[in-house]
Amino acid sequence: MTRNGIAFWTGAAVFLAAVFAMTQLVGNQYPFFAGYVILQFVALAVAWSILGGYAGYVNFGTSAFFGVGVYASVFLVNAFGAPLPVQILTGAAIGALMGFALGLLTLRMQGIFFSIATIALTIIIETTITNWRYVGGAAGIQIQRPAVTAPFDNYVQMLFFVQALLVVLAVAISRYIQNSWIGRGLQALRDDELAAECTGVPTLRLKLLACVISGALMCAVGAPSAMYLQYADPAGAFNLNYSVSTLAMSLIGGTAHWSGPIVGAILLGTTQQLLTVTISSEVNVLVLGVMLVLFVVGAPEGIIGLIRKLRGKGKEGEA
Repeated sequence: MTRNGIAFWTGAAVFLAAVFAMTQLVGNQYPFFAGYVILQFVALAVAWSILGGYAGYVNFGTSAFFGVGVYASVFLVNAFGAPLPVQILTGAAIGALMGFALGLLTLRMQGIFFSIATIALTIIIETTITNWRYVGGAAGIQIQRPAVTAPFDNYVQMLFFVQALLVVLAVAISRYIQNSWIGRGLQALRDDELAAECTGVPTLRLKLLACVISGALMCAVGAPSAMYLQYADPAGAFNLNYSVSTLAMSLIGGTAHWSGPIVGAILLGTTQQLLTVTISSEVNVLVLGVMLVLFVVGAPEGIIGLIRKLRGKGKEGEA
């Protein structure tokens, strides 16, 4: 293992240890409710960047994958009383199949046509769920949480730790893709897809793979949300805010490096949670739009790109 790999996994272990210690030491439940949402967006932003950042295919269908993850859990709980790990694994499997199907149908499209197709996917799935009475239909459905198991005292604490595990998994996969031949191939097709294909890069296969991995992670992230809220309805599960916020977080942080979506999601997610408590949740959309415009105009490569640019200027100044 390389030095960077050792540093990464050491940092991941420290992060998980800190999250676990927090669940054992903090009695107030609000930090877990707010922290869960932030971690959820970190994982979604990282998953989105695998297709939207590395491959350059802007996906507005995040809410479709997230919502399917939510309703996969609802169905499994209603039908079989399935435990949370089964819900997450099943959601990931369904997300992978969705990603594969979406890839086959749309990845020969490019640019705005692909993005429009992902929005259509969200509308189709949401309409289907709205008319499916077994999972509550348009009225929504209440979810009963099972008894929490040791070492956690509260189910939200356990969900907070589970979401932290999903964040580490998503980041590890994204980091591996970036540093492997897959990432180099995706970068080549993002820069010039035709040229990449002419030089022997298996562009369609790589795009399918990126779509499958991204979809699986998004659905897995959405699966615990039903238990977190103890309620699910189509308007909430398939809310376009998931798609817009995830895209904005990735762009603000920077899509060229695996750490960019993490930085953007933490910055924007924390800001939104603070505004929800201090002012109003309605202000979140305004802040999201303002920050996105500022970064697109002033730092199109995101925070990570801006840091790299400043470092480059600093080295030139020293020389």
